[in-house]
Amino acid sequence: MISVGRLLRGVALLVLASTVLSAIPARAQEEFPFGFVMTLDAARMPGSKRIPSIEVGDNGEVSLELWCDGGKGQFSIAGNTIIFVPGAMENRTCSPERAQADSDLLAALKEATTWQRQGDFVTLIGSKPLRFQINTN
Repeated sequence: MISVGRLLRGVALLVLASTVLSAIPARAQEEFPFGFVMTLDAARMPGSKRIPSIEVGDNGEVSLELWCDGGKGQFSIAGNTIIFVPGAMENRTCSPERAQADSDLLAALKEATTWQRQGDFVTLIGSKPLRFQINTN
């Protein structure tokens, strides 16, 4: 049987631990990596060395390099919300598989509504999450 004193010490330790943990500030959302190139966290397509990347300028302007095509666009970012508007895209000669992958990636970018950053990774969250690694070298 547990003594009342032992029970009270256990409750006191639990209260003390919860007080200490609640005093530690939650880690704030890291800032969006404006000015950095970010590479899609994906494997290369067979027969290609390319992996899609985006660079978001200080004012949200975007340079895209997709599986085949490249182009411009614009991000609007407020807090953890994000809106992507594609701009002019170059129509390069590419296989039907790469053209479809480009189309799918652009659609996923347009459908992203929120973002989160964890260290050197940024995830754009929509119907299909897109995880990008920030190139810090």
